[in-house]
Amino acid sequence: MNILKHFITLFICCISASISAGDKNTLTFNEYLNRVKISNIGYLAEKYNVDIAEAKAKAAKVLPDPELSVNYSNNQNWDLQMGYGFDAELSYTVEFGGKRKARMRVAQSEKEITGILVEDYFHDLRADAAIAYLTALKQKKLCEIEKSSYEQMLRLAQADSLRFRLGSITEIDAMQSKLEAGAMLNELYSSEGELRKILLQLPLFQGNKNMETPDSIAGELSYRKREFDLQSLVVMAQNNRCDLEIALKSKELSQNNLRLAKANRSIDLGIHLGGSYSSKVLNEIAPAPAFKGVTAGISIPLKFSNTNKGELRAAQLAATQSEKQYEAVEIQIATEVMQAYDKYKTACIQVEQFNTNLLREAEIIFKKKMYGYERGETSILELLNSRRTYNEIQIAHIEMLYNCTLALIELERAIEIWDIEI
Repeated sequence: MNILKHFITLFICCISASISAGDKNTLTFNEYLNRVKISNIGYLAEKYNVDIAEAKAKAAKVLPDPELSVNYSNNQNWDLQMGYGFDAELSYTVEFGGKRKARMRVAQSEKEITGILVEDYFHDLRADAAIAYLTALKQKKLCEIEKSSYEQMLRLAQADSLRFRLGSITEIDAMQSKLEAGAMLNELYSSEGELRKILLQLPLFQGNKNMETPDSIAGELSYRKREFDLQSLVVMAQNNRCDLEIALKSKELSQNNLRLAKANRSIDLGIHLGGSYSSKVLNEIAPAPAFKGVTAGISIPLKFSNTNKGELRAAQLAATQSEKQYEAVEIQIATEVMQAYDKYKTACIQVEQFNTNLLREAEIIFKKKMYGYERGETSILELLNSRRTYNEIQIAHIEMLYNCTLALIELERAIEIWDIEI
């Protein structure tokens, strides 16, 4: 029996070694986030918005184009010999009321808001990517528990099969251990399938078009309590949060739109300068010599449309609305930070109250039950119960560590700081 046990142990070790040798690459958390920042397709697409806004800001500086008109005239009856004529005119519109400056201010505000939106997009992307990595790491740890349980039960089932043939145990016990090994194998397959599904999210975040998943991911689910002052966090969030900065810039944009609406009500002046040439008239009744002429003038539009103040009123209301939206965002940020802080604090309490001695005690109990079962002193049901208890405690501990790290990520997302390490 000892020879068989050594053989089984050696076989499992060889399989584990071959699996480890087959790992082509291990993805680390920092490497993963760096790839997200450099290669995420959605983020790269969002960055084009900055260039588009820059181009629009440049376009807002353009002055009105001058207009050139050229005309030719001739009498339709050539026999009358009335001659022909040319005239050309150059016109230009002079804008008053600071229209160009107002357009430039609006475009500049929109450009600044776009830059902040792209930055905010990356902050959310980084937090979501970190959560995906953390979830994959948690599932990896759960798979390791399932794999360890299956391997132990497989060794036990193989040993029970031999012990049954030797008459040391009953057929029922041998069948029970075999069934448990099969059930644990199914659970392991299910857990590994869930891990593969989660790992497929990582290349999506990294912008990997080939959807190549890493062979393994590095990191540990550990607990390191962070001390925070809630009031300081709220102030920090109000200083850091992009949405509050966007609300502030939106106020500025609304004011600039209001200035533009007022400027558009100003009267523009049209300047005209032209010249003409008329050829010699050879008509016998009314002959005339050739001559040249110069024209100059101005045109003033009659702004009857200014009686309609709808555009101006809409701009005034939008400016007032942006003030209220800024106040609402301030309150929303404070609420989100307090909620995230409370959630993190609760998660920390749960981790701290978890008695890690339970893990060691459950492991010791399981090993003693295994030792007793191999000597016929413990029933198979007692052994299985101790195994399940040990697994449940391990899983509960992993879940608590996961929830605590997840709460920390959400807290730092709410504040818009980042020093997460996994």
